[in-house]
Amino acid sequence: MLRDYAELVRAPAGLSVPGDVVAGAAAAGVLGARTPALAGSSVLLYWAGMAANDWADRTLDATERPERPIPSGRIAPAQALAVAVGLTGAGVGLAALAGGRRALTVALPLAGAVWAYDLKAKNTPAGPAVMAACRGLDVLLGATGGRTTRALPAALLVAAHTYTVTALSRKEVSGADHALPVATLVGTAAVTAATGRPHRQRGWRALVPTALAGWYAARYGAAQVRAAADPSAPTVRKAVGAGITSLPALQGALAAGAGAPAPGALVAAAMPLARRLTRKVAAT
Repeated sequence: MLRDYAELVRAPAGLSVPGDVVAGAAAAGVLGARTPALAGSSVLLYWAGMAANDWADRTLDATERPERPIPSGRIAPAQALAVAVGLTGAGVGLAALAGGRRALTVALPLAGAVWAYDLKAKNTPAGPAVMAACRGLDVLLGATGGRTTRALPAALLVAAHTYTVTALSRKEVSGADHALPVATLVGTAAVTAATGRPHRQRGWRALVPTALAGWYAARYGAAQVRAAADPSAPTVRKAVGAGITSLPALQGALAAGAGAPAPGALVAAAMPLARRLTRKVAAT
């Protein structure tokens, strides 16, 4: 039963979430004792979105993904909905406890955007933009209590990455044409170029964001190159998985570039762990 719920919320993909908060906190100058709790809040909201996604897609998944927990009968739709609602409440509540009113002003719109994506926007042209907004807000959640405007570049870069992953994910069942992975690869190159420039580091410390950005580009970029050569559904799905599991390296580069090389390296270390765990529980 525990594995079924882990599959419902795509538990390993949660490793791609805390780095949003760390990157935002580092950029805003408030990386500290409350950051882990805000990161926990963002993970809970992410898992809530995954459960709500499966609940909303239960009819479609019965045809396209019959092995998923709801259509396979391992988890009832009402149970999945209860998990999504419960995790949402827990995530918002933890954000309020950790960051007070300022964190709540970001956590509530974030929760709303998550549910809006799952229930309305996902299968519309606005889908990738709404999902990108969710990740951007997640970065700003970490920045609450500090100089939030200084975290806007990091939020935009994480949002841009998320847009490429979401655009690819819309074709992970049907397959894509060659142009889509080429376009997302161009976006990844632009994100890498903007991320790899250290803004507050000098000397050897300046190498940390550059190295982490390169690691991100190598992992996600290579998967997109393969998808451009063979845009079939399995290859596109692997590119989506690479986009999710490579995100910690991007977040780590952003944190390191903002003056937190050690926390940035720690965030990036989640990437190989996420890759290993997604071999057991799918991230897409």
